[in-house]
Amino acid sequence: AVQLVESGGGSVQAGESLRLVCEASPGTTTEYCIGWFRQIPGKEREGVAAVYRSERYSYIPQSVRGRFTISEDNARDTVYLQMNNLKPDDAGVYYCAATSSGITYSNLTPGDYAYWGQGTQVTVSS
Repeated sequence: AVQLVESGGGSVQAGESLRLVCEASPGTTTEYCIGWFRQIPGKEREGVAAVYRSERYSYIPQSVRGRFTISEDNARDTVYLQMNNLKPDDAGVYYCAATSSGITYSNLTPGDYAYWGQGTQVTVSS
């Protein structure tokens, strides 16, 4: 079974950076598309990055493009979300998720992802 564990969340000031880490069970990152999502209170779960096939395919939506980047280390089955210039609106719980439907990587539709981690909290103060 696919297992995902996020870490790296925390409390930062606006303008600072965080790097979130998603550790997956062996073989996951070579087989599945990995996405990062965030859940902000009162809003729908939003996709912020996806990567597939050793970064051959990656996608960052316009909402965070230029501030967020995604990368993966297949040897470690680990995916990273680098978040720079954080804003208070970025605060929420961040999840990584896996889908076998890699062709849909740019859709970042939560319903396409079958496996989810437990989430890591990001707090940004102004």
